[in-house]
Amino acid sequence: MKLMERIKKAKENKKGFTLVELIVVLVILAILAAILIPTLTGYIDKANEKKVIAEARMTLMAAQSTLSEYYGKTIDEATAIAQIDKLAEIGTVSGSGVIKYGIKFDASNKITDFAYKNGSYGVTYTNGVWNEVVKADSVTIETPTYDIVR
Repeated sequence: MKLMERIKKAKENKKGFTLVELIVVLVILAILAAILIPTLTGYIDKANEKKVIAEARMTLMAAQSTLSEYYGKTIDEATAIAQIDKLAEIGTVSGSGVIKYGIKFDASNKITDFAYKNGSYGVTYTNGVWNEVVKADSVTIETPTYDIVR
């Protein structure tokens, strides 16, 4: 009997959230979103910068391997670019923008200057030192400056 009475009371005491309570919850969620969204976009930008550095290093290693293979031979730019792209797996990089790179090397086929840009970020390498990641517009890759340009 008591169970039936409890069920009847539960049906009679239907209560929900008031409009004020719902608005307070929505305001709290909006404040949390306003705080978190800029933080998350900052993390996304940092991840994209790290991705460009990793891709550039992979491409530089592929270029140095290709140049080492051609040591003492005349380098055909089209063949070298095709081999670098294959070794660096440039065609398989997911979510990438237009990839461009420039390579300058000395008489012993050692890379002295390297520039890489992908999408909105770019990075350069000069005499064994990686420079900081910058916007892609700041990185110029021109034929007279570099021996191999993609």
